[in-house]
Amino acid sequence: MTYCLGIKLKSGLVALSDTRITSGSETTTAKKVYVYQKERHAVFIMTSGLRSVRDKALTYFKDVIEENEGEHFNKLYKIVNAFGSQLRRVAEEDRSSLERSGLFINLFTIVGGQLEDDEEHKLFLLYPEGNWIEISTSTPFVIIGNSGYGKPILNRILTYETDFNEALKAGFLSFDSTRVSANDVDYPLDVVLYKSDTFNMVEHRYEKDDLHYISAKWEEELRAALKNIPEDWVTAALNKL
Repeated sequence: MTYCLGIKLKSGLVALSDTRITSGSETTTAKKVYVYQKERHAVFIMTSGLRSVRDKALTYFKDVIEENEGEHFNKLYKIVNAFGSQLRRVAEEDRSSLERSGLFINLFTIVGGQLEDDEEHKLFLLYPEGNWIEISTSTPFVIIGNSGYGKPILNRILTYETDFNEALKAGFLSFDSTRVSANDVDYPLDVVLYKSDTFNMVEHRYEKDDLHYISAKWEEELRAALKNIPEDWVTAALNKL
């Protein structure tokens, strides 16, 4: 599985991605986020699904970018359309052989960034069929892959007005909640940050040793919070024992 998170803030974008690849009983590490920057073009692409489909679609997409040298891509939705077209191309080429092996075209993609004619930074979720939705300010994040464990904390904390500092902390806690609950999500953790109108993506990688103490602190804080919750309502049930 995978854990990829994209967050749209008023001030910019935050993206987090795990790097664990699971194939049967074997696990490896591979980068799941691709960053493209050139002049007034700044884009990241994160994927969840069959690695072979991702690699082939991304290779085709890179060829399209190089052939056009970015001149036809003045807005981010056009980048999303271009990647979606290559995903459909891969589906047409490989679907039959994959389905005969019991596999399916299941690639979900998060695309974020800003191009020269975008009035602001954008965040999109691209479905395996090649269609997409734009992430709105009312629910300013999207997770692909293993989303169940890490979503609750984001629902409680994140808003469009959240700053980079709090968003990155919340994103890490969401990843960490997923990591401790699912054996198919793990370090290293890749982070991409984008400040609106800068056309400059910043990348950073965290190893487990970098953040182990934060994970331990979070567990400690959770235990303390649990003890501090009022107990009068609990005794109403326990007294019946």
